[in-house]
Amino acid sequence: MPDDELLRSTLRDQWHLTPTELTELPAALLSRGWEFVAGAARYTARLVEAAARQALEAGLLAAEHLRARRIDAGQPVRTLGGALTTETPLGVLAVLRRVPGRCLDGRDPVDQQWWGERLGAVHRVLQGFRHPGLRPWRLPDPDAGHLGTEPWLRGAVTTAVTAATRLTVTDQLTYGVLHGDPAPDAFVLDQSTGRLGLLHCGASGTGPLVYDVAAAVAYAGGPDRAAELLDGYRAAGPVGADELDAALPVLLRLRWAVLAERAARRGSPTALRAARVALESMPG
Repeated sequence: MPDDELLRSTLRDQWHLTPTELTELPAALLSRGWEFVAGAARYTARLVEAAARQALEAGLLAAEHLRARRIDAGQPVRTLGGALTTETPLGVLAVLRRVPGRCLDGRDPVDQQWWGERLGAVHRVLQGFRHPGLRPWRLPDPDAGHLGTEPWLRGAVTTAVTAATRLTVTDQLTYGVLHGDPAPDAFVLDQSTGRLGLLHCGASGTGPLVYDVAAAVAYAGGPDRAAELLDGYRAAGPVGADELDAALPVLLRLRWAVLAERAARRGSPTALRAARVALESMPG
């Protein structure tokens, strides 16, 4: 059964929603996403691997935590049986009411400021959020078998993991709830009200907050193209400027190593080449 047909069938059976428009969102690291219209309402659907179900549900409840504290976020829609998610042959599916507004453009300087500010505000508000499904931050395994698919790959992952381990041991980092995949198009601006929001909270976990910032910087094209993003985050986030400046290069390398490891595991040569180019262009 084609993916779209399976998605439509699941939405009808589990949520009693019949999409009249269905658009797949740009590829993300940890999930697939769609926007759709059903009746008079707009929704987003998110699909993750079965192993990430608890983390996805933690992210859905993190969105409710944000909403209760006046930060616009996608509202989880429970299934007809009252569950937050449902399992499909493709993975675990969740549905959220879409926050109104246009997605931010990571290339636009003003949008970058808003992107960084909103990520910082989310980090600050989620400092009080707890959920058993939040996964602790885990580094890639440099000994994993699939890292042997390219001659450069194991060494690059080992170098990044070693540096990140040293950083977490020797430096006092700010830990908290991570979005995990804070792409610019996960954040929206409602131009009619000027309010900023986010479509979802990712498959949430816990770890150094600068790792989330590094993920956003990678989406922006690197530190040289992310000045406004970083300014926005410094103004709103709970991480001090000294920590951000010291930890960002190490955790940005780690982010690219994570992307390379995942691309190798999934057999995605295009993503693997992009990660290699980014890793080889970094200083040190």
